[in-house]
Amino acid sequence: MILLCSAVEAELAFWSPRPGVDRIVTGVGPVEAACTLAAALVQSPYRLVVNAGLAGAFDAAAEIGDGVVVAEDAIELGLETGAPIALPSGAKLVNEARSTADLVEQLRAKGFPVLRGVTVSRVTSSEATAGRLASELGAQVETMEGFAALRAAELAGVSAIEVRGISNRCGDRERSGWNFDAGISGLQRIVEALFECIR
Repeated sequence: MILLCSAVEAELAFWSPRPGVDRIVTGVGPVEAACTLAAALVQSPYRLVVNAGLAGAFDAAAEIGDGVVVAEDAIELGLETGAPIALPSGAKLVNEARSTADLVEQLRAKGFPVLRGVTVSRVTSSEATAGRLASELGAQVETMEGFAALRAAELAGVSAIEVRGISNRCGDRERSGWNFDAGISGLQRIVEALFECIR
């Protein structure tokens, strides 16, 4: 069984039910995504988690309306200054998670951009924050659930992949070019291509 998830229902409104695929809505944000997916993964033996939804792109990383695959996704965990948190001896901070490499490569071969994501709790709305996330974390796309979904699957021992439709650029909201329909169009293209790879 495959578990297909999105943060909100509307992101996958184009999806038609098919055998072997369960679909769930996680809710918005990393906590909702992690908790909802952890509960689902405990209840059923899934072989793959597909995290699909909309994303913002940092300058020049992708165009509005593109479908992209997120190969790795990071979350900001550290001091406000950008310095790392001092943890007790032996403790490790996990702040990155990855999509299953073979599926990433299959989508790359189909022509979809392969990018690096950042998961945030607040949508970026200033050029300063966009510049900092791109510079410090190498972020190319921004979501609110990607890291949480990939990490929940990783801890459950289940393969996972994150795919996104680009709906806006990250930064000043007046210049973001927000376009829900274009983002959904890009998402639909990459979801359909992904399921061609895994059927």
